Amino acid sequence: SSGINAEYGEKATAAVRQSITFNKDFGQHILRNPMVVQSIVDKAAIKSSDVVMEIGPGTGNLTAKLLEKAKKVIAFEIDPRMVAELRKRFMGTPYISKLEIVVGDCIKSDFPEFDVCVANMPYQISSPFVFKLLLHRKFRCAILMFQKEFADRLVAKPGDKLYCRLSANTQLMSRVNHVLKVGKNNFKPPPKVDSSVIRIEPMNPMPNINFMEWDGLTRIVFTRKNKTLAAIFKSKSVQELLTKNFNILCSMKNQPVPPDFDVKTVLAEVFTETEMSETRSRTMSNDEILKLLNSFNSRGIHFSS
Repeated sequence: SSGINAEYGEKATAAVRQSITFNKDFGQHILRNPMVVQSIVDKAAIKSSDVVMEIGPGTGNLTAKLLEKAKKVIAFEIDPRMVAELRKRFMGTPYISKLEIVVGDCIKSDFPEFDVCVANMPYQISSPFVFKLLLHRKFRCAILMFQKEFADRLVAKPGDKLYCRLSANTQLMSRVNHVLKVGKNNFKPPPKVDSSVIRIEPMNPMPNINFMEWDGLTRIVFTRKNKTLAAIFKSKSVQELLTKNFNILCSMKNQPVPPDFDVKTVLAEVFTETEMSETRSRTMSNDEILKLLNSFNSRGIHFSS
């Protein structure tokens, strides 16, 4: 099988050199170092019974190695030229029956059932893809390559300079580890920055939390992550949003809005109970964010409308 791979790999790479200009709109940078490709496959620990979802297979360097191990590979590719290259590369090989190519945008498509996800992520879709993947939940692990700074934000801890909403949300729903640094010269064409490979494993069981509520709160507290919570919630627009959500909740329950409702009073009560008025979100652990959310929710204040 390695002979087949080598032969078709050379043929495909030669064809690509002649015919394809890589599309910057799709963030196309083809991973060309076979040692890095092999390392990614090894980290995924694929079983012969696994279905693998691959995002952005490009010319199929990683796909070829995944097909050696997996029962099936479902590859999402947005660029029709790359789809043609993939089909050409594997046509006539034993692997073509194990490969399903989905032509289109993985963010706008429903995910299939899969065990492992492997991807060389285009920067433009990194954040929405991570959230979509985490909400999908039903998979064993994901081995994903991102631009280094994005990867560093995924694994950042409270108090770290890069800690942000992305870090908190990802770590609420999964275990995240940095597994490999990949220098920019391993790609064709070389991107402007280095990359990192990250392993994401969904929490099992998942935390019993309304994620839309959690996300609504983290959107507010991480808009100015260096400000105190008291300062963030003093903002007129934030107070108007909380009041609006409270009014919507009352109408959904067919209850009148209490005449003495005052969002400022509720905020004062929350900060007294949690002792968090001087806390800054860049230092908040997920337990502290959850404590704040529960304190608001218990007073009828919600963050998803």
